[in-house]
Amino acid sequence: MSGEGRRRPPPDAPRRLSPLTWIVGAVRETLALLAVAVTALLVSEGGTGLYFAAAALGFGLVHQVVRWWTFTYTVTDDRVVLRHQLIGRSVKTIPLERVRGVDITAGFLHRLLGLAVLRIDAASDGDEGVLNAVTRQEAQRLRELLLGRREEPSQEHVLARAVPSWYRYAPLSGAYLLTPFALIGSLLGTLYNLNNEFGLVSEGTLSHLGDTVVGLPPMLGILALLLLALMMPVASVLVFTWFNWDFTLRAVPGEDEKGALAAERGLVSRRSVTLERRRIRGVELRDNPLERRKDVARLTALVTGLGDAEHRGRLLPTAPRTTVLHVAEEVVGRFREPLKGHPKAALTRRLTRAVLPPLAVSVLAVASGPLWLAIVAAVATVAAVPLALDRYAQLGHASDGDLLSVRSGSLVRNQQIIEHRAVVGWRFRQSLFQRRRDLVTLTIAVGAGEGSYDALDLSEADALRLASSVAPAWIAPFLTDSPAEAPEPLADAVG
Repeated sequence: MSGEGRRRPPPDAPRRLSPLTWIVGAVRETLALLAVAVTALLVSEGGTGLYFAAAALGFGLVHQVVRWWTFTYTVTDDRVVLRHQLIGRSVKTIPLERVRGVDITAGFLHRLLGLAVLRIDAASDGDEGVLNAVTRQEAQRLRELLLGRREEPSQEHVLARAVPSWYRYAPLSGAYLLTPFALIGSLLGTLYNLNNEFGLVSEGTLSHLGDTVVGLPPMLGILALLLLALMMPVASVLVFTWFNWDFTLRAVPGEDEKGALAAERGLVSRRSVTLERRRIRGVELRDNPLERRKDVARLTALVTGLGDAEHRGRLLPTAPRTTVLHVAEEVVGRFREPLKGHPKAALTRRLTRAVLPPLAVSVLAVASGPLWLAIVAAVATVAAVPLALDRYAQLGHASDGDLLSVRSGSLVRNQQIIEHRAVVGWRFRQSLFQRRRDLVTLTIAVGAGEGSYDALDLSEADALRLASSVAPAWIAPFLTDSPAEAPEPLADAVG
């Protein structure tokens, strides 16, 4: 990557984290050891376990102070250097040119003490530097140094900000709807493991509890299920609020012409992620059938070498599609070309792949299996037809000269809008069944996001036309005199 447009920071003297850092670590260790101490009192005699817990707490406090004292960080004119020196010495160097983004997170305790955790995302393999924790002023200073720009609130432009009406979209997303159950499952799993280790609950107690639950009236169980179903949307809104409270996306000016994007969100823990716009190569719109009915979607940036792109690259949570399209236009420009549909042969493939498996199960169940399985498989066969039709309807691709877009999926529909300059290669793939129907899957290699995206089941002519619209010189060697034809095998045409 070129270093043009980045202001080099002056050499910085080695610094330590905030002196309050060891307090944060000490509080966390104290809470963990309190749980151990309570358990020790329950399972040990004479308070021996409690003494061990107190000794471990003292050792933990000393360890936190030593860690703080032996860790330093330095920002030079071209790199960040993180040093940890205790018995051995660890030195981590991150060139500034490899910095993709800066993630600043402040949990409840950090906010109470005026601290923040700063993460430096510096490589596609997830390499990063973590400063846990620095003052908020120091975090802001480091962000300006690492990204080569000074962020002035008066010059920032708000691209989008969450409004109360967005929170009602939370039940439409399976991620927010199921998160409470994932948390409950994790808590129950932890309690189960503790019970196995310490025997906090006897098998007799569990057996009695199970008999009590089984002995309850069926109507009470039905009411409990109904109450749970009613609570799911409420819980999803609470989870959405927890993670996305006051979600704000700002355009931050800089010394280069593109500047940066800063997204901030969170109720108890505030998280601020800053991405250099020169690293952004496209955007991805994602939705499901329920979200499409309400005309809402989510937006993620496709950034070169960004680790945990699903969360760090998030530009918008579930929001109205008009807002999503507006932000996408601000980030990568307006995509002017309507998406082109795919051949009817692609519909045949989707119907075949959706219907044949449950139909085969239904036939086998009628012949030799239980009747209930045959009925379930038959229902699945019928339900697969509209799903296959929708999967075909969502297929699309287009190029407008500067941007290209591909779309696929039904239960989770993804549409990528990618800059032409981000494309680093093509791959044409044909299975035996695709070859019989003159279809091809075009894989677009991109140095951002997931690394590659598929345009599924295009005609051979459309695949070549899409690839040629971006990089004609890459495709020309594989073409015959007719631009719509390609030599055999087509799968060998790789840019």
